[in-house]
Formats: sequence, structure tokens, C-alpha cells
Amino acid sequence: MKSASNKRTIIVGLFIALGLVFLLAGILAIGNLKSTFVKKIHISAVFEDVNGLQSGNNVWYSGVKIGTVHELGFYGKSQVRVDVKIDEKARQYIRKDSKMKISTDGLIGNKIIIIYGGTESAQLVEAGDTLGIEKIGSTEEMMSTLRENNQNLLAITTDFKSISKKLASGEGTVGKLLNDETLYNTMGATLASLQRSSVHAEKLTASISDYGVKLNQKGSLANDLVTDTTVFKDVQASVRQLKKLIITASEATDNLKTASSNVSIATSKWTIKSRH
Repeated sequence: MKSASNKRTIIVGLFIALGLVFLLAGILAIGNLKSTFVKKIHISAVFEDVNGLQSGNNVWYSGVKIGTVHELGFYGKSQVRVDVKIDEKARQYIRKDSKMKISTDGLIGNKIIIIYGGTESAQLVEAGDTLGIEKIGSTEEMMSTLRENNQNLLAITTDFKSISKKLASGEGTVGKLLNDETLYNTMGATLASLQRSSVHAEKLTASISDYGVKLNQKGSLANDLVTDTTVFKDVQASVRQLKKLIITASEATDNLKTASSNVSIATSKWTIKSRH
């Protein structure tokens, strides 16, 4: 009897031990407490406002959870120092010039710490280092900015409504232009005249271009006058001779006038004598 009782006690003890083992394994699996036995290092950052961050919130790097928020404490006058624990194996990816920022896990999820950035030339982070931060606007600041933008939009809408009303009633130059048909027709006629002037200017430009092409064509009179010095000298000589001819003709005309005047005088004197 005593042997059977001892055997039963041993069996019950084994079942209790197995139950405790399964319970501990379940707690570790559900609560992810196995990370408790992973070697970690402490680093920190100083924030102006933690926006509801709490101890135990997760720390992420490149979308991978690498640690948790260990402790929050006031620093200086109004700042908050956040101490985080990260896995030792993640240290090889984090540099001393990396930064921390506070973000949200999902749309309305818990606050999280995100570690990002860093250059390859910087040294690896070490336990006790303080990383830089990226300031994130609070919800109150965003709401304030949104309210200010709404007020500006309302003011712009009011101004646009006033301007459109004045345009519709024919106030101002633009309003008169939109509502006065005579002024509109005059403007149209002016534009048509400008278009015609533009066409004439294009034709004149084309003519000048054609003349320039002819000047560049060798053998033409225009090109010879511009480029051939011999032809130019001949033309100058002809012009001088023409001038001399004109002067000679003018002198001959003056002589004829003088002779005609003398003949008239002589004829008058002869007529007077014959009467006496």
C-alpha cells in the first residue's frame, strides 16, 4: 500500500511539473517574454514633448521591433528624457548620428519610438549614448494650423465672392469690359488691326530678307554695287559726268536766256527809232 501511494505521489508531481512547464512556455509565447533573456543596451534621447509615450512601448528600426521604452523622466526645465532598451544584435545597424522620433503604431495605435538614419562613416552606437531627435508637431499644433488655414481659406473665398460680384455688376475695368459690348467690340477691332499690322510687318521682313539674299547673289547689280569697287567707281564717274552735263546744260540755258533778253531789248529800241 505504501509503495502504491508513493508511486501515485510521484505521478501527480510529474503532471504538476509538466503543467508548470507548459504554463511557463505559454506565458513566454503569448507575452513575448523570451526577449527578457536577450542581452540589451540602454540608449536615450531628450524630447520636448513625448505626446503620450509610456514605458513599455515598442522601439522600431526599419520596421523591425528591436526593443522597448524602459523609462521616462523629466530633464532640465520642461524636457523629457526617454531611456530605451534595444537588442545587442541590433547595435551593429545603429550609428551615433542616428535619430529618434515619436510615431504612432497604426492610425489610432500606441505611441512608438522609431530609430532611423545614420551614416556609415559614423561609429556604432554604444550603451549610454544620447541620440538626436526629430521634432514632431503635436495634435494641438496641427489642429491650430488647420484652423488658421480654414480662416485663410474663408477670407480668400469672401474676397473672391466680392470680386466676382463687382465683375458681374460691371464695376472696374475688367467688369466694364465684360459687360460693355461697345468696349468689347472696340477691343476686338484694335486686336484685328494689330493682327493686320503684324501680317504687314511679316511681309516687310520677308521682302527685306529676299533683298538681302539678292545682295549676296554674285553677278547681280545690287551685289556688284556693294562688293565690286570697280563698278562702284564707274557709277561714281557716271554720276560726276551727269552732274557736269547738268551744269553745262544749265549754263547754256542761262546764256540762251541772256541772248533772248538782249534781242528783245534791241528789238524794242529799233521799234522806237522807226516810229520817230
